[in-house]
Amino acid sequence: MENKEIETLLKRYQEGEATDAEKAMLESWYLQRDVNAITELSAWEFSEDLALIGEGLPLHQTVRKINWWPRIAAVAAVLAVFFAGYLAWPFLQDRLHPVQLSALRVPQNKKEQVALADGSKVWVNSGSELKYPKQFNGKTREVYLSGEAYFDIQHDASKPFIIHTGNVITTVLGTAFNIKEDKNRHTIVVTVTRGKVSVANGTHRLGVITPNQQISFNVVSKQSVQTDVDAAQVIAWQKNNIYFDDITFADAAAQLQQKFNVKISFGNDKLKNCRFTGTSLHGDNLGKILKVVCAFNNATYKTNADGSIVIDGPGCN
Repeated sequence: MENKEIETLLKRYQEGEATDAEKAMLESWYLQRDVNAITELSAWEFSEDLALIGEGLPLHQTVRKINWWPRIAAVAAVLAVFFAGYLAWPFLQDRLHPVQLSALRVPQNKKEQVALADGSKVWVNSGSELKYPKQFNGKTREVYLSGEAYFDIQHDASKPFIIHTGNVITTVLGTAFNIKEDKNRHTIVVTVTRGKVSVANGTHRLGVITPNQQISFNVVSKQSVQTDVDAAQVIAWQKNNIYFDDITFADAAAQLQQKFNVKISFGNDKLKNCRFTGTSLHGDNLGKILKVVCAFNNATYKTNADGSIVIDGPGCN
């Protein structure tokens, strides 16, 4: 088309009088210009150029000066999404294909032992639950505990062993220790028998403990206490023995109540504060244990028709 024809068509285009055929002719003429062969213009870019031409600018000055930055930014954004997806893929894989956990739920009055894939051994106490994978394929070995368990962990410096008990995280490389979650007292207690253990509440480290040391964390007050203990007494449940060493009658009753899944109450509250020590009993018969404990504290007990037990006596001053 000649320039005069173009100008006529542009005038009609500007005034909104161009027919569909005339618009097609303009578009065909515009897109045939070699300089635009390097890109495809959007509708608004095409209209903007035609408007500039229609305002009387010489045709050679109306060639669009392409701004490559938006296109570069778009490519960069695509690459950023690609690399972000690449880096996040392991995480997304975990989300899309989470590790399948086996669950060991131990009934009351029972204890069970499980051997993990790495050779570690776990003794799970009554009324407790341990969740663990069949294989430890990642950079860590992680399990989940509700209740009480004793762990004897195979050493592997390249794969820390991590136990989740609520928000409390216990991390080890290879050691033996006990974790007890007491939901009635709102505490989680970690006791070490061998090696070294790091205990944290989420990302806040509570402390590092070694053999015969213990960290007790209150999940309500968020306070922790680190003390020296006799670890053998703490893990006595594993061997079916019960140790009472400088303990109150109330605490002893609480242990028996949990172990035998029976309700124990006191007829006289003064008995609760009585302390006794040095008692080691084979913990398979509640009646024999109660006879010994009551003899230490000048008390008696009776079993009600519903199976609950009431301990009575004068108490302690």
